[in-house]
Amino acid sequence: MKFTLNWLRDYIDFDLSPEELSHNLTMGGLEVEDVIYQGQGLDNIVVAQITEQTPHPNAEKLSLCTVTDGKTTYPIVCGANNMKAGDKVALAKIGANLPPGPKFEDGLKIKKAKIRGEVSEGMLCAENELGLGEESDGILILSESANVGNAIVDELGLNDVVFEVGITPNRPDCLSVVGVAREVAALLGKTVNHPDSSVTESGEDINNIAKVELLDPEKCPRYSCRVIQNVKIGPSPSWLKTKLESSGIRSINNVVDVTNFVLLELGQPLHAFDYDLLEGNKIIVRAAKDGETIKTLDDVERKLTKNDLLICDGKRPVALAGIMGGSNTEVSQTTKNVLLESAYFDPVTVRKTSKATGLRSESSYRFERGVDPNAIVKALDRAAELIRELAEGEMAAKAIDEYPTPIKPIEVKLSLNRANRVLGTEISTEEIIKLAQGLEFENLDSSEGEFTFRIPTFRVDITREIDLIEEVARLYGYDNISTTLPAVTMKSDTVNIHKSAQNKLKEILISSGFYEAINYSFEDQELLNLFNKTDALKILNPLTTESSVMRTSLVPGLIKNAILNLNHQAQDIRLFEIGKAYLPIENSELPNEITKIAATATGKRTPEFWGKEEFDFFDFKSILEKGFEALQISDDIAFQDAREIGFLHPGKSAKLLIDNVEIGYMGELHPNLSEKLEISKKLYVLEIDLDKTTAISKEKGKVFKPLPKFPSVRRDIALIIDESTPVGGILDEIEKMESGLIENAAIFDVFTGSPVEEGKKSVAVSLHLRAADKTLTEEEINKVQEKTLKKLGLALGAELRTI
Repeated sequence: MKFTLNWLRDYIDFDLSPEELSHNLTMGGLEVEDVIYQGQGLDNIVVAQITEQTPHPNAEKLSLCTVTDGKTTYPIVCGANNMKAGDKVALAKIGANLPPGPKFEDGLKIKKAKIRGEVSEGMLCAENELGLGEESDGILILSESANVGNAIVDELGLNDVVFEVGITPNRPDCLSVVGVAREVAALLGKTVNHPDSSVTESGEDINNIAKVELLDPEKCPRYSCRVIQNVKIGPSPSWLKTKLESSGIRSINNVVDVTNFVLLELGQPLHAFDYDLLEGNKIIVRAAKDGETIKTLDDVERKLTKNDLLICDGKRPVALAGIMGGSNTEVSQTTKNVLLESAYFDPVTVRKTSKATGLRSESSYRFERGVDPNAIVKALDRAAELIRELAEGEMAAKAIDEYPTPIKPIEVKLSLNRANRVLGTEISTEEIIKLAQGLEFENLDSSEGEFTFRIPTFRVDITREIDLIEEVARLYGYDNISTTLPAVTMKSDTVNIHKSAQNKLKEILISSGFYEAINYSFEDQELLNLFNKTDALKILNPLTTESSVMRTSLVPGLIKNAILNLNHQAQDIRLFEIGKAYLPIENSELPNEITKIAATATGKRTPEFWGKEEFDFFDFKSILEKGFEALQISDDIAFQDAREIGFLHPGKSAKLLIDNVEIGYMGELHPNLSEKLEISKKLYVLEIDLDKTTAISKEKGKVFKPLPKFPSVRRDIALIIDESTPVGGILDEIEKMESGLIENAAIFDVFTGSPVEEGKKSVAVSLHLRAADKTLTEEEINKVQEKTLKKLGLALGAELRTI
């Protein structure tokens, strides 16, 4: 939002310097992004009059002009062709420095020059050469009333300061000069001088010459219009041009410039139609039809949908509501009668249409944020009267105003105690009322520190008590609010058992060379079916078929990560992920969310420099055991045959159990599945239900015992068992004995081959025995060994190896 200091002073009397005003606005919530001092660099540029113009003798496109500043006559060579003798122009004398701008990026110093053999003692300037616009069609022609010899900055009112303010989306009321003036008035405790919106009506009743049909009041709650007849289209006066161009808007003609002026002044977008081009002299406000088109003022034909809103005449669309007019009813030099529109369009509709068509304008920028629905006619009257004056027209009596369901101001309550408690202040009742009056909030009730305010409809951001408290803070001044620390209750941090377990497992995996992966929770149903036949929860609006369901396992995502790495020549892969899996619940829309940890690995066991052994099942198992040890449940973990898990290798896989509760699985990916997924290396995976694991870990915990007073005894026994019998079964059977003397049992060797019988294997087991109250005798030790051999013989067919 751009405006000038002098324009702002038209509506509020204050004596702040530009720097002070900038500080106050910024501290009040309107961030001043730039301050530009106009007129700088325009010294030695004056109003001059062309007394004679002749063709250049040596160049067809140049002309020779003789100009005077009232005292001296200057010969000027000029390349423009829009001037004539008698015109008043801007003369840059020798020594003048034109400012950097669209025409001269680094500025330009004017020197005496000879151009095609003719002397030129200055330069006739165009608007963009003076920094007043982006483009110019020829040199700047001043009004006939311009004073020859006057400094151009005085003649054009360029002794001014331009402010550029960043307006947040929730403050559309500040997208106008009057809106900014209202903020300044509230900050300084002053009153806004609102512009006059009275009209002079001299024509016939508008209802006899125009008609409005509002067919979609939901998208257009209010539509108003006036008709101005017998207008004379021409250039705008210099004061209007200067205000528009200082705000970054190019002057077009007196009628269109007025609509842009009122847009900047009051924040209400307007549109002027050539009344005589409206079929049936009527306006119909309706929704567009699917596929309907309109050619807008930028000469682009746009295809619409039923969600867009159109302004139509008796036969066709003439404007895209709230965004841009149509080229078929544009005001031109031949326009005699004007229908002026002022309306309130639904912000959501305008925003969606603007985005869909890729068309943004000053109007759409304001409509999509929300204009004041109860200031529509005020802006209409202001613009209509200005057009009547500047275009010398006649205004039809009355205005058409279709407003079927008026939008009323809301009422918001405010507690003085809460405001002071939130802000840490001691603001009084009188101060609150004064601040509210500055914002034009009507005080309906203020009894016992409880206020009720009626919020004007231009403040769309005020809907709750906390919004009012924020307004109090802004106007009271953030600098006046003391810095205080909030009162908080001190309490010790509690350990989250689930987060603690995750962190421990993360640490183990990372220290073992694994990298954490983070995947989307969306997965491909076909890929999930390779691992789990359970139907997953479907996504209603998936972006792709590869992300059409919620994942039931983390493993497929990690396998895709591994495949991607392998395809990029990364051969040694260690990846893990901790995240949610979503298991559907019958007759429920919501799934059961389970936290899982999954990992995958392939490649060398150690860096190639140190060895060439491949990572295998037992490497994975040892890492997993370290993790269980960190969770203090390593003694309770059992590994069980997992042949029924179809996507794992039947001889290199295991289910993980704690107290017969399955918590996960691990193993090598089945060769058939690896081939289907085009994985050329052995890939190992594991997945554990962390919710179950941490719950068991919490129950079991670590039991501390006093240091033993008596020595332990180790006995090693070698057993012969069937080669197909899992060695873990030996330890399971020993544990079932529940011998109070066996402190620990471990497998330390497995052997097959001669002299062991074919189909058999030798397993060496170490037994650590200790009594808590005495030293064990040889006889007691032998009894435990014999009992163990007997138990293993009965359960597994194990025999003591003798050779």
